[in-house]
Order: sequence, then structure tokens, then C-alpha cells
Amino acid sequence: MSFGRATIAGAGLAGLSAAVWLRRAGLSVTIADAAPQAGGRCRSYHDPQLGLTIDNGNHLVLSGNPAVARFRAAIGATAPLAGPAHADFPFFDRADGARWAVRINDGRVPWWTLRASRRVPGTRATDYLSLARLLRPRGGRIDALVHPAGPVWSKLIEPVLLAALNTAPAESSDRLAAAVLRETIARGGLATRPRIARPDLSAAFIDPALVWLAGQGSPVTLGRRLRAIRLEGDRATALDWGDGPQSVAPDEAIVLAVPPWVATALLPEIDAPDMFRSIVNGHFALPPPDGAPAMLGLLGGTAEWLFAFPDRLSVTVSAADRLLGMDREALARIFWADICHALDISAPMPAWQIVKEKRATFAATPDQDRRRPPAATRWRNLFLAGDWTDTGLPATIEGALRSGEAAARLAGGREAR
Repeated sequence: MSFGRATIAGAGLAGLSAAVWLRRAGLSVTIADAAPQAGGRCRSYHDPQLGLTIDNGNHLVLSGNPAVARFRAAIGATAPLAGPAHADFPFFDRADGARWAVRINDGRVPWWTLRASRRVPGTRATDYLSLARLLRPRGGRIDALVHPAGPVWSKLIEPVLLAALNTAPAESSDRLAAAVLRETIARGGLATRPRIARPDLSAAFIDPALVWLAGQGSPVTLGRRLRAIRLEGDRATALDWGDGPQSVAPDEAIVLAVPPWVATALLPEIDAPDMFRSIVNGHFALPPPDGAPAMLGLLGGTAEWLFAFPDRLSVTVSAADRLLGMDREALARIFWADICHALDISAPMPAWQIVKEKRATFAATPDQDRRRPPAATRWRNLFLAGDWTDTGLPATIEGALRSGEAAARLAGGREAR
């Protein structure tokens, strides 16, 4: 079916991606979000406690993420995604004070595993065969595919997959782990370089998308929540935004780009993930010391990754359900101790902020992965978008953008990838 217009509920990255590609394809696009700001979990805001603009979470992308590149090119984003020239990942282990870096070579042939100076200390090249086994998923848990023990696991595979999947790697889906590795390490270092939004996520993704859409006659309406969808036969026939049902035109596509719990409330017939994992971030208003790496993996403490921004230090903990009930100041002090050890500094704790995202992502287990629906629904004018749909990837920026592309393709967007 060919559509001439589209209405999109949700202005997170998935909804913005669908809107951009549908508008580029020539459709008239209307987009609205229930929140007071666009971006969903990928947003930035001024925090008065810090006196700084911070991101809601320390999200990063990788240099080989194709949907990220397509989206930013389409909206003319110029704020940089900064990162190292090569895929170098420094680590610090608080337990023994050890420091090292995993340095992945640029090309596809993984000769970095043959160089002791590029590997996890104390490992052999043969220890990395587990990475190859992870590329051949069986549709089950990771711990059924590889033994979750040893230095390669604990000092490389586990921290990297925990960050990517936001779920304890041993219990996570081997299909999702394979997808991550296939698009990163298996393609070599040039595709695996970490990229962090500078100065912030909104500048890199959200603000230029909003400006582009407004310039195309499709500004985003905020504070407008979709309350109900009327379904008749194989079509969505009306939308209720709180002021009564509004008929859906015969040539109008509907893209539902909302969180899974909202989608299932509106469409009880669909399957969707119903278990989630949290992320906790700590932000500290202290510029990094000279020589601090932009991103540092932390082992042996509570914080897992340390990010050095020009005006602040930030840490992230994935699958952080155990931390949700902790006192915020006590947690900040634990994080600050981790930072001081990692950067070898001694300083009183500066102004701080703790951000807890209770339902940051779906749990990346095999069972939850199987609950992810496709973009198409049984209603021919109604489509789904979101990192929780079946993108083949875990809940990431790249996955969210691809889901928007998929919904746009189904709605007839000629330029949708």
C-alpha cells in the first residue's frame, strides 16, 4: 500500500529516524511526543546541581555504525562524534592496580591477538578463539556457547558485552552478542573505534533533527500523548490524543515509536519485551586531569566505564538493578573513590549528580529477544519503531535508528535505507 502522509507517535531516536526518512521520501509527516523534550533516553539537559549540561546517559556509538552515519548525514549534523584514531580500549583494575590497553588493529585479519602488547595481559592468542565461537550463535544463552571464565572473558568479553547488552553477559542472547561482534571486532578496528558525542547527545543527534524537520514543515509537537488507537479490520482508523478520536486518512501511515510498555498498552495483541535492566550514571563537575583517556574501562570496583568530558567526569554501570535502592550520595562517594583510583588523583568530591534509569533497556536474554516484534503489524497502515523491536541488535542508538528506517521503508519511504 502506498501512503502519502504519516503520523508518528514518539520523538525518540526511532521516531525521529522514521520521520526524517519519510519526509525525505516526500511524505507529509506529523510527529508528537508525550514528553516535554524530544530524544527519549538520548537527550541532554542542564543540571542545576552541577551547573553543567549533561547527557541522560553515557551513550556511545562505534565508527562502523552505518545507520548513525546515514542519519547524521541526512539531517546535516555537524557536532562531532569524538574518539581515538584507532580502536584502543584502555582498562584499569582497581583490585591490583594493573593498567593495560586492548588495541585492535585496523583491518579485518585479527593479528592484534598475536601481539602480547595488544592483548589482555597474561593471555595467549589461542585464548581468543572464544570470540570466534561467539560469532556462531545457536539461539540460546552465551554461557552455553563459551565458558564464562578466564582473563579474556573477565577482562574483555564480559565488560564489553555488558555495556552493549545491558544484561549479565552469561545469561544474554548469543544472537545479540554475535550481532554486536559481527559488526565491530569482526570487521576490524576501523569499524570498532568508540565515538562519543561532543559536546552532548542533543547537539549530535536531536537538535539537528528537530531543526531539519521544522525546516521541512514537520515540527515536533511536545507534551502530546497518544491515548488510544481505534482498530477496525486490518487498519488503524482513528487516534485519540486526549481530545477525542481523530480519523486516520486512507493514505495515512501510523508509526508507533514509543516504549514497549506504552506500545502494549495501546496494542494489547502484540508481543514485546516485558523485562528490563537499569543503568546508573554518575556525573562529577571536575575537568579531567591531563592525559586522562576519553574512555576507560574499570574493573574491580563499582563503576564500569569512566568518560572524561572537557568539563566533567562521568561513570556508568550497566545492568545496575542492585544499585537502584542505594542512597544517592553514598553511591556518588563510591563512584568518586573509583574515579580517584583510576585517574590517580586525590581530590574532595566535587558537585555531583546520580542519574538512575530503571527501565533503560529490555533484558537481552534469549526469551526477551524472542518477544521482540517486527516493524510490520497485522494492521496494514500501522508500524512499530524502537530499539525494542526486532532490529537484530541490542537496545542501542544504532538499533533505534535502524528501526526507524525499517518503519519508513514499510510506509513507502523511497529513500529509507
